Amino acid sequence: MRTPGAWNFLLPGFAARQPFAMLTISIVLLVQHTTGSYGSAGAVSAVAGVSMALFAPFTGKFADRHGQRAVLLPGVLVHTASGVALTVLALTHAPLWALFAAAVPTGASVPQIGPMVRARWGVKVGGSRLMPTAAAFESVTDEFTFVLGPLFATALCTAVNPAAGLITEASLTLVGGLLFAAQKATQPVPSGHLAGADRHGSALAVPGVRVLLVAFLGIGAVFGGMQVSLAAFTESIGHPGWNGLMYGVFAAGNMISGLVCGAIAWKVAPQRRLLVGYTALAVTASGLWTAHSALLLAGIGLLVGCCIAPALITGYTLVDSLVAPGARTEAFTWLTGAVALGQAGAVTLAGQLEDRFWDGAGFLVPMGGTVLALITLFVLRSRLAPRRGEARVVARGVGHRVPVSVD
Repeated sequence: MRTPGAWNFLLPGFAARQPFAMLTISIVLLVQHTTGSYGSAGAVSAVAGVSMALFAPFTGKFADRHGQRAVLLPGVLVHTASGVALTVLALTHAPLWALFAAAVPTGASVPQIGPMVRARWGVKVGGSRLMPTAAAFESVTDEFTFVLGPLFATALCTAVNPAAGLITEASLTLVGGLLFAAQKATQPVPSGHLAGADRHGSALAVPGVRVLLVAFLGIGAVFGGMQVSLAAFTESIGHPGWNGLMYGVFAAGNMISGLVCGAIAWKVAPQRRLLVGYTALAVTASGLWTAHSALLLAGIGLLVGCCIAPALITGYTLVDSLVAPGARTEAFTWLTGAVALGQAGAVTLAGQLEDRFWDGAGFLVPMGGTVLALITLFVLRSRLAPRRGEARVVARGVGHRVPVSVD
């Protein structure tokens, strides 16, 4: 926190990323109120989530090449306008297809503040021993955001007006995004302004990034599966109000382990840390469906949460060694998008399992997602080792030098 200039982007960055955690629940509560259907509400929310996951990497790539400010200024305007349009359509009882049409630009234009903040940390402390600490700090900040955001949105929608959550989300995005964009001094130098930059390179061309995508899809499956299955479980035992408390325990485990990871000066290679941490995540997630009491489920959920942060932190840390500086924002948005995509798919699949089978069947989704991702990590673990010059070839276009004789 004593890094010069860090507070200049951290404070507006925190304000600008808060709406990200409010969007999904705000859409669900508004659309459910106006249509009376949780299915329609979940479908509209899923469209926004998938749209965000698909478009985020392209905005990240554009930010790498032309600057974060060039993406943020039009992005927050489009997001605010589309969010207001979605609100108006829902309140006027527009047909479902119209809500889907408005949800696409609403999700696609979500500002990728988290990846942009991580890219700014890379400029400040990249390559130093402080980078894992910065990654841990960002993980804790993300988790705090995802705890506070839904609570804030739910309070607005239930105590003020069903549309208050989405309107507040759009307003905070506009104000926070503009304040963050104003911090020009700390943003990475656009790769398009660097000599010899390859304008056709992509972070996705790095094999290690593709492996990390699978790992982050599995993490998204944990988030999505937990959200649906905890709600179904608490309702089945007659205590639906315990849902928020139990999810808070899961999130608390994530935050605590993130703080611990940031305080440790790691000597173990990040590739090995990722394999060990992800193994622990898959093992603990595989025990969720066996819990038959709220106390046991809360305990297992706490352990799962404790295993999430190390995997996230190590994955983001690996990006620093796998990808050149000119492609980091894009790489971070690919990973963030993978979590969102895994979450959207898990919400849908877990809901179907809960409807068709026993209460708690949705917990099979976190188990399946993490086990499949763990197998992929072990099989392709060699691709996580940074190869000299690999990232530079992708992002900068530097080729091999031809040896010459010297007198």
